Amino acid sequence: QVQLVESGGGLVQAGGSLRLSCAASVSAFSSYPVGWFRQAPGKEREFVAAINWSGGYTAYADSVKGRFTISRENAKNTVYLQMNSLKPEDTAVYYCAARGSPYSGPTSYTRDYHYWGQGTQVTVSS
Repeated sequence: QVQLVESGGGLVQAGGSLRLSCAASVSAFSSYPVGWFRQAPGKEREFVAAINWSGGYTAYADSVKGRFTISRENAKNTVYLQMNSLKPEDTAVYYCAARGSPYSGPTSYTRDYHYWGQGTQVTVSS
């Protein structure tokens, strides 16, 4: 069983930056693709970014492309989401998720991810 813990959320003004971290409890995490998703009040959970096991492939939602960067440090069992030029519409609870299939490809679909963190709140004020 893989446990994921997100951290780094908070309140920031528009135009500011935050870096989210997703730390895993097991070393097998290094072989899993990982995604970041977010959910705003009253809305469905949506894809933000994903990364393959090695970090050599990344994908982003159009709404964050050019502003957010996903990366990972497998030696630390951690995946990051660097968020720059934040906008009020980025306000949401951010979740990291890992697919349970080692060395599989990352996707943008919540149904493909087996392990989820508890989420961290990001609030961007205007």
